[in-house]
Amino acid sequence: MAMEVILLERVENLGLMGEIVKVKPGYARNYLLPQKKALRLTEANKAKFEASRAQLEAQNLERKSEAETVAARMGNLSVVILRQAAEGGSLYGSVSARDIADVVGAAGYKVERRQVLLDTPIKAIGAYPVRVALHPEVIVSVSVNIARSQEEADRAIAAAEVFEKAPEELAQAEPPAEAEAEAPAPKAAKAKAEPKAAPEAEAEPKPKKSRAKKAKDEE
Repeated sequence: MAMEVILLERVENLGLMGEIVKVKPGYARNYLLPQKKALRLTEANKAKFEASRAQLEAQNLERKSEAETVAARMGNLSVVILRQAAEGGSLYGSVSARDIADVVGAAGYKVERRQVLLDTPIKAIGAYPVRVALHPEVIVSVSVNIARSQEEADRAIAAAEVFEKAPEELAQAEPPAEAEAEAPAPKAAKAKAEPKAAPEAEAEPKPKKSRAKKAKDEE
């Protein structure tokens, strides 16, 4: 049986602050209620929320502004996690949300495990875009590079940069090719513009003599 709760902040794929939503009891008890993201729907809690709504909204705006400042500083953050792996790239173990939170924290940005939006642990070598929720309405993407060594990570990062630049270089190279293909166009236009030679005028037929003039000539 579903449980009704009042959201105290925006929850992704669920609703906005102040909305009453139905969720599974386990989700409410294990996540929403302990994290203070929601209140169980009761008349007392409805009154409590309405009384503190203005304060909650002000606090939310302040946290959002702070998160946006941090997001701007993070930019395109890329972090490296070194792990042992088999020749095929499978890790001996996995990389969890906690591991990512730790390495992002080491880069100078304090985040908690619950802010790392990782559906399943990472189990293979490679680069992965991972979303980090600095605020329910401010989410950034962090590039997480899993490698056996720093040298391997550097090679993967360099290859990724080349791959990203390739479409731009291709786009810059295409216009000259188009210009070459269009080069013959002026000649065709010129040839088309040349007027055709006028056909030779036919000899004008001699006017016939009138009968009166013809009789006079015969005399």
